[in-house]
Amino acid sequence: MAELLLAEDQETYYLNMGPQHPSTHGVLRLRMHLAGEQIISAEPIIGYSHRAHEKMAENRNYLQFYPNTGRIDYLSAMIYNVGYCQAMETILGIQVPERAEFLRIIACELNRISSHLLWFGTYLLDVGGITPFLYCFDDREQVLNALDMISGSRLTYCYGRIGGVTLDGDDNFLNAVDKFCKRFRARLKEYHTLVTENVIFRRRTIGVGYMRPELMQTYSLSGPCIRAMGFARDVRRDEPYGIYDRFEFKIPTRTESDCFARYMIRCEEMEQSLSIVEQALSKIPSGPVMAEKVPKKIKPAKGEHYFAVESARGHFGMFIVSDGSATPYRIHLRTPSFAKLASMREVLVGT
Repeated sequence: MAELLLAEDQETYYLNMGPQHPSTHGVLRLRMHLAGEQIISAEPIIGYSHRAHEKMAENRNYLQFYPNTGRIDYLSAMIYNVGYCQAMETILGIQVPERAEFLRIIACELNRISSHLLWFGTYLLDVGGITPFLYCFDDREQVLNALDMISGSRLTYCYGRIGGVTLDGDDNFLNAVDKFCKRFRARLKEYHTLVTENVIFRRRTIGVGYMRPELMQTYSLSGPCIRAMGFARDVRRDEPYGIYDRFEFKIPTRTESDCFARYMIRCEEMEQSLSIVEQALSKIPSGPVMAEKVPKKIKPAKGEHYFAVESARGHFGMFIVSDGSATPYRIHLRTPSFAKLASMREVLVGT
């Protein structure tokens, strides 16, 4: 289709964007065929930062894989870490104490907010705005400070354990979270005033980067991308895990499926995450944060298991194959961004 836009005598050229480029926010190479500045075709080339997490899983026992989970997607590290623990608890039939479940919900939703804030700030930098970046990292700092209290980390968290969490959330932590929630509610209104209604931002995002709804099935897309297409899909609602079925929250959707729609979805997701955290704070019970009888050595029964969670970027799945030993025979990780990068070969054409 893009070829029809070219004059017969128009010259074209190939350009490599990356693998290290400030706009890719990661090690990605795009091999683009261009006519002037118009993209005729684009080939995403991945693998530059491959770290062999799956192979490492096959050479360690189940407990030694904890640190890897926080490095698969280091902006959703808490969600991935807790998700792995929940997968193993499902396989082993371990019941997690109530307080630990609430602390996990609070920690994971704060992690989702911090991930979206980093996206928000850097996205605005990419389209020409510096001030929102400073605002976002100011807010994100409050989240990182709070999560540091319970995990000892600010990025690659290893807070979850099979059977619970490593540390209880004391009053200082709960007060810090409550203080952040009150502050952030007011801040979200400022973001909409500063960014959402900005005419320059709207002209640079509305109608740009349209993703056809059919791409959802073609590339197995998930997360904000498909919610911006009008599909209200979210693992927390569709396949509830932990205690998410006890909380009231909406799955925001839009139908424009462009850059602006995906922006609005993430903004609304932060509001919903904030609501979930506030609900958890108001209901959190007292009690232990670790199950009493968790085996010292994890040896799941022989078989195959699949478990999924909703990360900040979408559906994160773990396919775990056990041969009955203390070392996984196979752990396959289904990350949401891998599929989205593949779809760029269709989305970028003509832009």
